[in-house]
Amino acid sequence: MTTFRTTTPPPTGPAPATPPAAVRAQAHGWRDPRLLVGVVIIAGCVLLGAEVFAQADDTVALWSVRHDVAAGSVVTADDLVAVRVHLTGAASDRYLPAGTAPAAGSTAAHDLAAGELLPRSAVRTDTGPALVEVPLSVDADDLPASVHRGAVVDVWVTPKVPATGDDRPRARLALDDVVVVAVPASRDRLAPSTTQQVIVGVGESQADDLAEALGQLADGRVVLTRQAGS
Repeated sequence: MTTFRTTTPPPTGPAPATPPAAVRAQAHGWRDPRLLVGVVIIAGCVLLGAEVFAQADDTVALWSVRHDVAAGSVVTADDLVAVRVHLTGAASDRYLPAGTAPAAGSTAAHDLAAGELLPRSAVRTDTGPALVEVPLSVDADDLPASVHRGAVVDVWVTPKVPATGDDRPRARLALDDVVVVAVPASRDRLAPSTTQQVIVGVGESQADDLAEALGQLADGRVVLTRQAGS
């Protein structure tokens, strides 16, 4: 028996291309320059933000005057309001910090305007000599509008007699350089008022003359004068 073998002829033409081997992405370690640059940028942003925030809150709390306060008036916490301002070093030391309340009995050394910061030098803690309070009834036309609590005034008295001939009466100085302790508001503001009560404080230097002064005040018309700036 004869056996026949079949053979396959070799392929003709170019051989098929071999596919390229797959390349795996390599994970970068912590030493990757791009990672280091990113960390540096983030750290710089954090530091810059902290510095900006710190500068924005670089303020101190100081006392500001809530309303006008006349010279010689008692200054209490009710007259003040705490505010935060951008002051540092010696500048802030000139003003009274909001954490420190004025000492009891403190008075204003000069007139204080509403909204201004309260300097340490504007508050006096000495009480000064004792004063005798004397109430005065003054006609509206004889009372300067600038007279307020703490002002220094002279009290004049004009005799209540008609002015005739050459014997025209002259005003007499009853009290010299006395401090206005209070100018009470009218109890009935709707009712017209022709007189105003003014309370002045008489010091020890004029206490001995107070009796004579009161006699003059009772028999005459009271006129107050105030030197500008006092």
